[in-house]
Amino acid sequence: MYPFTNYHDALYRQSNKFIDDIEKAINGEYSAIDCYAKLANLAPNQKERERILEIRQDEIKHYQQFVQIYRQLTGRLPQPKIVEQCPGHYRPGLEFALQDEQKTVDFYMEIADVATDQFIKGAFRRAAIDEQNHAVWFLYFFSKAK
Repeated sequence: MYPFTNYHDALYRQSNKFIDDIEKAINGEYSAIDCYAKLANLAPNQKERERILEIRQDEIKHYQQFVQIYRQLTGRLPQPKIVEQCPGHYRPGLEFALQDEQKTVDFYMEIADVATDQFIKGAFRRAAIDEQNHAVWFLYFFSKAK
């Protein structure tokens, strides 16, 4: 399914920190999925609601891909958890999402930089690009909400 040459060799080439970072990425995506469902329900119009739900779909895709990578590297499924609470109002939620997406871009690029497997490297680079795009949308909605 994945282009790893040998899953166990890939695991041993990666440090425990690398596995911990993938787990952190999984928890971040899991938290974003939950938060963006809430933000979509708070959106002031249908266009913004639909765009936030599209962003949420990207987060679901990232989550699923990271879970598969984690499982291939460790042989077990992660136990995802909500690691950040989403604000309960739209504008603070947008600001939270914007800042979180920006931090995530850097974090995913760091993971990609240390990955030895080209599939993992590519998956995190693509996710970082998506996160940057999400940040732009959240910035746009945030500036409109002033």
